[in-house]
Amino acid sequence: MKIALFTETFLPKVDGIVTRLTKTVQHLVAAGDEVLIFCPEGAPSDYCGARVMGVPAMPLPLYPELKLALPRPAVAEALERFGPDLVHVVNPAVLGLGGIWLARTKGYPLVASYHTHLPKYLEHYGMGMLEPLLWELLKAAHNQAVLNLCTSTAMVQELSDKGIQHTALWQRGVDTELFRPALRSQTMRERLLNGRSDTGQLLLYIGRLSAEKQIERIRPVLDAMPDARLALVGDGPYRQQLESLFAGSATHFVGYLAGEELASAYASGDAFLFPSSTETLGLVLLEAMAAGCPCVAANRGGIPDIVSDGINGCLYEPDGPDGGAGSLTAATQRLLADRSQHQQLRLAARSEAERWGWAGATEQLRGYYRQVLSRAPCSV
Repeated sequence: MKIALFTETFLPKVDGIVTRLTKTVQHLVAAGDEVLIFCPEGAPSDYCGARVMGVPAMPLPLYPELKLALPRPAVAEALERFGPDLVHVVNPAVLGLGGIWLARTKGYPLVASYHTHLPKYLEHYGMGMLEPLLWELLKAAHNQAVLNLCTSTAMVQELSDKGIQHTALWQRGVDTELFRPALRSQTMRERLLNGRSDTGQLLLYIGRLSAEKQIERIRPVLDAMPDARLALVGDGPYRQQLESLFAGSATHFVGYLAGEELASAYASGDAFLFPSSTETLGLVLLEAMAAGCPCVAANRGGIPDIVSDGINGCLYEPDGPDGGAGSLTAATQRLLADRSQHQQLRLAARSEAERWGWAGATEQLRGYYRQVLSRAPCSV
């Protein structure tokens, strides 16, 4: 198959969407498919045998790591030269809307996928009143597609409830060869502790430091658990505010890690805390679980698809009068309370992650593509 991918986010950015896309492209090319990627400029011109066309872009004011690339004639010309069997638009915003318009104009079968729960992000940037309008815009865009893929059962249901049609589940995936318990390391543990004593309660957060991730909810956990230590791995626009919020606590801001260093960080923690209640999936949870680090996460969105409370991690309720702080603290204490049970959670977390390889997720996607092509009208 010849597949044109339009995405608002790609390399060199590092996040769950980029991880899914790079792994998907790798497996598509390995299966013999031709792939052309349209994305904001800054990416390499080739990735794992797929061609990449960077489009000039400008940072989004409230979310500068997300770049808005404006479609231009060169995009239409490159797409026509490529002659795709289908177009797949990832998180349509600006460039993606151009991809939708080109697919509809040229008669290419169109698939879209939903990865970032933008309507729920708005409240964290003081624009919650715009949520109904954004849903209407998303509905108008996604309903141009023959198929709309979501990364969790909760998102399939929510998009369907909002009037987005032809939804289906695109299964999760994780690199269980990179993220593995064997990379647990005393050296990495000491790095994460940053000189603090090792009490056996090393908490991790790994991901983007931004308002919608609700990382500030971890501070009451540290206040209630004086023996706990926290390592925040990653960076982002909210770092300065978080440094103020966590001042005086046993917290270390590690910065970005990648590759085996990142995998070792996951494996070296005692609990992975993920307070966000806006996740469509939460790929970092699967990475932590693959590394044998059990998770405490919100009982919302796509997270219950991954974390089974008391079996491979613990869930907390994020909507209490205290912003979920008490529930998050109780869930963390429960996860760490018993050493034998904690070890069982580690093993069960790894076992769950082993069910979800990228090869299987990509083959499922190829099956969706074939279904779309089998019922698509001829191109014009």
